[in-house]
Amino acid sequence: MKEGKVKILFRFYSDILEEWTVETMWANIINEDKGLYKLDNIPFYAPYLASDDIVFAEYDAKEGMLTYRQIVENSGNSTIHVVIMDEFTEINSIRDIFKEFGCVSERLNKGYFAMEILADTNYQPIKEKLDELENKEIISYAESCLSSQHQY
Repeated sequence: MKEGKVKILFRFYSDILEEWTVETMWANIINEDKGLYKLDNIPFYAPYLASDDIVFAEYDAKEGMLTYRQIVENSGNSTIHVVIMDEFTEINSIRDIFKEFGCVSERLNKGYFAMEILADTNYQPIKEKLDELENKEIISYAESCLSSQHQY
């Protein structure tokens, strides 16, 4: 375990996977006694969550680990999940396009990545590029956690 960090288990229904699933994420300890933690990961599948969100979690004996219960405070960041649809497109070339917009992403495999849009980032040009790539059938994407700052 990393100092000042904990792993939290998230159990949820994934529209992406179309099944109940679990995901674990690193979080910084805000107040362990009150069960408050700040997410330090971009969620790969978990909906309605983004990096830097503050969550309430508690130890669950059945799960055998610290387990998510609810969001306490949204960070204002957004999470976009991207699937590469064109088998000839290299995933890192797509990630690099969005890196130019200031988006950090984490790659899960050769065809799927999760991308973070920071709260103070203008989402409109990013959304236009996502739509352009989707219309060309290069990618498909889901706005898994779209903050109020990024909604139009």
